Amino acid sequence: MSDNNPVVWTEIYVQQLERAKAFYEEVLQVRLENIGDMNMEYWVFPADPGRHGAGGALVKNEQVTPGQGGTLVYFGCEDCAVAAGRAVTAGGSIHTEKMAIGEHGFISLVHDTEGNLIGLHSMQ
Repeated sequence: MSDNNPVVWTEIYVQQLERAKAFYEEVLQVRLENIGDMNMEYWVFPADPGRHGAGGALVKNEQVTPGQGGTLVYFGCEDCAVAAGRAVTAGGSIHTEKMAIGEHGFISLVHDTEGNLIGLHSMQ
């Protein structure tokens, strides 16, 4: 087994890229960068390979339909209740309010504007 974290990259598939991009930029308070080309729309989350966590991107791919039931991605934040509130303001909805997960902090689950279920994690 490698000493590295097993998750190295995530792709969140979307149908309306601009709507999804606005949602994630608002909820996570970050700016996504376009690295797509004429054949693909691909917006990456800011990431530093030397820091904890995995990178990822929003992807518009006509071959894949977004929605609930696939992989659940957790995003780190200062306070998951605050980020969940921003999710509602940005057009999403809360699936599970902030709840304690013992010594591992807190989580909230929200739906993005594309119907994907995502997790928010914080230590406070």
